[in-house]
Amino acid sequence: MRCYWRSILLVFSFFVCVCESHAQFDAQVGLYSFLPVAYNPSFVGVDDLMRLEGMHRRQFIGMNGAPITTFFCFSTPFRVLDTKHGAGVRFLNDRFGLFSNQALHVQYAYMRQIWGGVLSVGGEMGYINVKFSADSINLKDFEDSYHSSEDEAIPEGAAITGMKFDFGFGIYFARREWYVGGSFQHAGYPKVDWSENSDFHVRGLMCLTGGYHWQTNHPMWRLEPSMLVMSDFRDYDINLTMRAVFLDRFQGGVSYRIAENVGFIAGVEVISGLQIIYTYELPHSKILRESSGTHEIYLSYGFEILRPRHTNRYKSIRYL
Repeated sequence: MRCYWRSILLVFSFFVCVCESHAQFDAQVGLYSFLPVAYNPSFVGVDDLMRLEGMHRRQFIGMNGAPITTFFCFSTPFRVLDTKHGAGVRFLNDRFGLFSNQALHVQYAYMRQIWGGVLSVGGEMGYINVKFSADSINLKDFEDSYHSSEDEAIPEGAAITGMKFDFGFGIYFARREWYVGGSFQHAGYPKVDWSENSDFHVRGLMCLTGGYHWQTNHPMWRLEPSMLVMSDFRDYDINLTMRAVFLDRFQGGVSYRIAENVGFIAGVEVISGLQIIYTYELPHSKILRESSGTHEIYLSYGFEILRPRHTNRYKSIRYL
């Protein structure tokens, strides 16, 4: 056990020391451990629950053009003969500055028990629709030999939009006390064409996640540290979280996004299967002068549709 925790600490320390948090195209998710299908299709259906879930995030309240993100996801497990599978749909609506991104993906995962745990391999495909509000561009205050409002590369019109096929894949492995996962989104590096002179390139996004479920000496309490690293190989976004769960129903915790914010988490299972989680993130950079912080809320309802075929079953990916 000591060697295990020492390894976890070394991994966390490595990312903290060598990486910084930067902006990137894909939306941030503070409650990533509750909505893993937002960034990894191999999580779809792994908890034996048919699940409908949504997340709404308002980032940097008080700043004009700050990101506003909404996810809606549906997932369900199913069996074909003696094999287990998962399928789902993921919808994203993301607005940031002069840009907006709408995406719709169908997801699939194949699961197998192996190496004393569960291995899941999944993929997704769909479309992304990127929009740019060209009528909001103002270069009047920047007219010089390098900037001109007559530049042909500047899009014309009230708004320009383009749609492109998109796909990604992921892998996930879990044993009773821990889990790890990795995925690669926008694997085709889609290029959205707006006009003859304007286009938008979407870079591939690598996501690495992991967590541990530590049952304390008190049977009513357990601790759940987790992490998520997102990178498009130019910029990085690193999230560290520690949550305490009481009676499998109430929970609270803290999160830290490297070089950006500190978050506070609270949640409750209102009735069986219905869960509400909220987080407030407070920036610790100069952004605090302009913003009161970030709010994010997650709502999920799930119910079991597959009967367990063995006794060593996990109720939910929230507690693997």
